[in-house]
Amino acid sequence: KINIVALCHNRHLEIFPQIEIVSGSISDRETVHRAMADVSHVVHLATVKEDPALVMDVAIKGMFWMLEEFRLSPSARQFILVGGDAAVGHCFIPHADPVTETTPRAAYPGVYALSKVIEEVMLEQYNYQYGINFTTLRASWIMEKDDLKFALSFGADQFGGPNWDTLVTPSDRQEFASEQLVPLLLDCSNNPLRRNIVHLDDLVDIMINVIDNDRAFGELFNVTMTTPLDNSEVSRLLHTNFGLRSIAIKTPFHSNSFSNAKAQRVLNWKPKYDLRRMVVEGFDYLRAADDPRKIWYVG
Repeated sequence: KINIVALCHNRHLEIFPQIEIVSGSISDRETVHRAMADVSHVVHLATVKEDPALVMDVAIKGMFWMLEEFRLSPSARQFILVGGDAAVGHCFIPHADPVTETTPRAAYPGVYALSKVIEEVMLEQYNYQYGINFTTLRASWIMEKDDLKFALSFGADQFGGPNWDTLVTPSDRQEFASEQLVPLLLDCSNNPLRRNIVHLDDLVDIMINVIDNDRAFGELFNVTMTTPLDNSEVSRLLHTNFGLRSIAIKTPFHSNSFSNAKAQRVLNWKPKYDLRRMVVEGFDYLRAADDPRKIWYVG
């Protein structure tokens, strides 16, 4: 019996007896219709980064077809959106207080953050219009395995941001990489940058938690570590545990704190990963030869 239908565009998954793979674009209604036949729960993970040519197909057209098929389906029970903290600007928009689920949405320049706002709003409007059952999980930067190690790399193997070309000269970057330095990022006030991340395992845990959970119906939850990633503490942990040296890098970013108090209170969910575990496991991780790093989208 098929338990999971995976609608894939760029990825090729292993074949498992419990998984049916549907290949195609989320922007094509017939593909979405085929993938959602007899489906009871939708977990929406599709996204693109700074790609104006694709973002509207995925974030608006694709989301619209998913919601249309969901509301018309007699088997549909719950629509779960895994969104992102870009909907409230994460480190681009200043927030004087901890960011909660009631903080106004605020996209920073570019199409990715706009798409995160649009997804949340469309889902809420379908609840108002048609009464569909939904849950939004607003995740901060999702990491696993050795992601954090490569996020802090000055080499060409960097994962995510920031864009070093906007912060240091090419010669400095090359020197920092050759000396195996790690960045101690400073915010726009010259204090160690604090930003929010979450481990993939903790995200999966809360995704399972909300399925058919009455307390999650019609709700938005911030999904993040309980305390932000503090770059000064990262530098201290890397020096203590791995003997790595840091170099201070000034950025234009804002230090913000995201609250996961609602998820802890309503869902009794608490992330298993704190900063120390994230750092130590990320730098200790040894990737298998058959598990190469692959970046699925730009950004």
